[in-house]
Amino acid sequence: MGSTIDISWGQLALFMSVLFIPLLINRRFELRLGRDISIAVIRMTVQLILVGLYLEFLFELNSPLLNILWLSVMILIGASAIIGGVKLPKRVLYLPVFTGLIIAITPLMLILLALLLKPQPIFSAQYTIPLAGMLLGNSLSGNIVALQRLFSAFEEKRMEYEGVLALGGRPNQAAYPFVQSALKQSLAPILASMTTTGLVTLPGMMTGQILGGSDPMVAIKYQLVILVAIFVMLSVSVTISLVLSVRSSIEPTGFIKIRINKP
Repeated sequence: MGSTIDISWGQLALFMSVLFIPLLINRRFELRLGRDISIAVIRMTVQLILVGLYLEFLFELNSPLLNILWLSVMILIGASAIIGGVKLPKRVLYLPVFTGLIIAITPLMLILLALLLKPQPIFSAQYTIPLAGMLLGNSLSGNIVALQRLFSAFEEKRMEYEGVLALGGRPNQAAYPFVQSALKQSLAPILASMTTTGLVTLPGMMTGQILGGSDPMVAIKYQLVILVAIFVMLSVSVTISLVLSVRSSIEPTGFIKIRINKP
């Protein structure tokens, strides 16, 4: 297998000219997304370049303490992104979401690094940062979907919720069907993706490794590990987030302290 083919900055700039296609679609259908598209592309480009420069420094230094610190920052930002994405008050839900993420990712990272891959040092930047990034990145949308579904259900099915309370049920009993539905909806996309992986889709990590010169079977082993880890991470983080969110947002009387902000 050959080494990765480099892409010059000039080639990259030339390729990015294909962005005129979605801009033309935006103009033709009057979507009014030109500003959003421009901001998204500019932010993505600048952020990735800055992260690339930082990761080069991080990989060269390779300090386990600094890597763990950066992982903590990633979790903090991830929890904030989830709350921001669902447009719910951070004061009530930040701790449940953060707790869900950190409880889910900590044992998984320890299993991956200390028992399976065994890099030296254990918290090597080359493995710690990309693995944590994939686990957290694939958990964001699932947590957003779950929280949106949960608090939308409180709004849409208020009579069912209050009916259980009126019959003497506890708030957590009344909220159980909503938690169950939210958990199912958050896991549905990844289950569908796992079912079609290899037949319909080739995951990005495996494709990247093959393009980078890895043996296809080695790439497949890594991809299987990552997909299983992502599924477990999502399952645990969403479950804890939902359970703790119900506890923190519902008073003992059954009154729901927060409402989802609909556009």
